[in-house]
Amino acid sequence: MAKNATFDITSSVDLQEVDNAVNQATKEVSQRYDFKGATAEIEFSKKDATLTLLASDDYKLKALVDILESKLVKRGVPIRNLDFGKVEQASSGMARQVITLQQGISTEKGKEIAKAIKEGGFKKVQAQIQDEQVRVQSPSIDELQAVIAMLKKADFGLELQFGNFRS
Repeated sequence: MAKNATFDITSSVDLQEVDNAVNQATKEVSQRYDFKGATAEIEFSKKDATLTLLASDDYKLKALVDILESKLVKRGVPIRNLDFGKVEQASSGMARQVITLQQGISTEKGKEIAKAIKEGGFKKVQAQIQDEQVRVQSPSIDELQAVIAMLKKADFGLELQFGNFRS
């Protein structure tokens, strides 16, 4: 009997790198002239995997998001895994926005990925959802590599990582 080769599809964010990016962004904001005397705060909760941004107004909030995104990109954190909440009005005319870091693949996204693999026309390739990841298996390593190539071209709204390749 032929042994199946497998790999796992995951999506995660390195929370330590996010923390480092938040510290860099906070330092830059404290040194920028356009933020002098204005409120601009970034609060990072590792436990909840959320970022809460608070600024004097919508314009400063957008600038704060731009600074944070640039720092995250430099640290290798996938921007596609950020789920931006709507901008809320906080006390005394301030603007607040909560950004959730997507860790793992939700069941709905896992079903989308599995469906895309099935519709890709691959023979003997099976995908199954396991917790917050998708395991793909096939007797052919070449087909698994073709699945990876197809998934890299597709857009599922998150940064996919392929690992745990076993043959």
